Amino acid sequence: MGVTDFTFYSIINRNAFCFGKRQAWFEVDDGRTLTFQEYKQRVDHLALGLEKRGLGKGDRIGVLGKNSLEYFLLYGAAAALGAVILPINWRLSPEEVWFNLNDCTPKVLFADWEYQGLIEGIRDRLPSVSTYVNLDLEDGGFLDFANLMNNPGDFEPPNVSSEDGFVIMHTAAVGGRPKGALLSHANLMAANMHLHYFLHETTRDVNLNVLPIFHIGGLCGVMVAFHAGALNLNLKKFDAVKAVELIAKRNASILFELGPILALILDQSEKAGKEIPCLRAVVGIDAPDDIERYQEKTGGTFFTLYGQTEVSAYATFGRYNDRPGSAGRPVPFGEVRIADESDLPLPVNQVGEIITRGPHVFKGYWNLPEDNAYTFRNGWHHTGDLGRFDEDGFLWYEGRKADKELIKPGGENVYPAEVENVIQQHPAIKRAVVFGVPDPKWHEGIKAVCQLKAGYTLGAQELIDFVGARIARYKKPQYVEFINNFPVSADGSADRNKIKELYGESQ
Repeated sequence: MGVTDFTFYSIINRNAFCFGKRQAWFEVDDGRTLTFQEYKQRVDHLALGLEKRGLGKGDRIGVLGKNSLEYFLLYGAAAALGAVILPINWRLSPEEVWFNLNDCTPKVLFADWEYQGLIEGIRDRLPSVSTYVNLDLEDGGFLDFANLMNNPGDFEPPNVSSEDGFVIMHTAAVGGRPKGALLSHANLMAANMHLHYFLHETTRDVNLNVLPIFHIGGLCGVMVAFHAGALNLNLKKFDAVKAVELIAKRNASILFELGPILALILDQSEKAGKEIPCLRAVVGIDAPDDIERYQEKTGGTFFTLYGQTEVSAYATFGRYNDRPGSAGRPVPFGEVRIADESDLPLPVNQVGEIITRGPHVFKGYWNLPEDNAYTFRNGWHHTGDLGRFDEDGFLWYEGRKADKELIKPGGENVYPAEVENVIQQHPAIKRAVVFGVPDPKWHEGIKAVCQLKAGYTLGAQELIDFVGARIARYKKPQYVEFINNFPVSADGSADRNKIKELYGESQ
């Protein structure tokens, strides 16, 4: 490590010294607690155990499981070794899990017991994995996690740079193929410092972690709390009843969320008759009604943003009340521009592509040099999103570019092309177009407009089940409409704009 380098392992060492006996982690499901000093000790034991099994700098560690102390220890051990964490979305189908793992060739794979059957089904197609480990402490048929922790000797950390890779998170499949976004230590440190600047998080704060830490939002929420010396309350999976009890009992003050989480918490708070004024800051993307209800109920502040995995979660950030409906202003350590097709800056209130540069921009897509050259052309990261700046520098999100159309049900990213590819595999389908529509629960739902082949019949639920069996179930359509006269363009392709215009309602 150079004299100017600073990594997540640097934070672990610093906090063990500064906040040694302060509580760093509380595992809600089983009541386990850990101080900052104990966290460092366990990270060092785990790093040494992985090192003895041949894991070194740059090697990937696959993880498939729910949020847990062990999961967060793996982030620390990877940082200590200079290895790269490959977190897998547990909502993916077996084929999607296989693709993401095989794409990044991990040496070691950790999995909760509930996903080990899935792993066994694809194990013969994972040639890079030499060691399989239980992510749970007690359950599972793989190597016990405790075996990696019980080893004599002192851990000697290798030389790790701020610019070394730390995490690979796969983005949604824009053309049917997910891309592994590689984030460095410096990227995550930039995200931490931006959040420190806006949230003023301190050792007095308590972060309620409800987002999965395979997700950039969940990871950033946990990491900035840890960095600040605050307490992380960890839920394996979101539960509104538990969340309200924890906020009230443990004085949780910070929440990172995606709709409809906030609405469910507010509803449960009212139902249980429990006030939650301690919840002083919420970071996320949500409906205006729910944001305003939260602020009125608690007196807290809702922080809005524009971001994606490729920009370490945040390119713009700000208080909702500063400009309701906007996505805030550019973060302190980042430039954001609205550009035309030639990458020339556009004037205020004119819509163009959101491009950005700075220490928050990721290292690139794993093993995709052509995609990286295109994404980073002219010295800027091209997000594929459209937006405009107003005269005061607030960003207004205006959707995706036509070639990168995106649907966001409940905060997850779903590309229509991926769902369309699966629908087209059904023998009864002639044509299909997928797009987002308003949804009362998820804010945006997935709709498929389809034309059947002559002589075929097919029910909407049958098609929904067909899709859900082949890709992650959150990607399946909630709404299906079959039509006879399918609008097409002059070249014979589906006329997406016309179809949206005619069939753009949920039903």
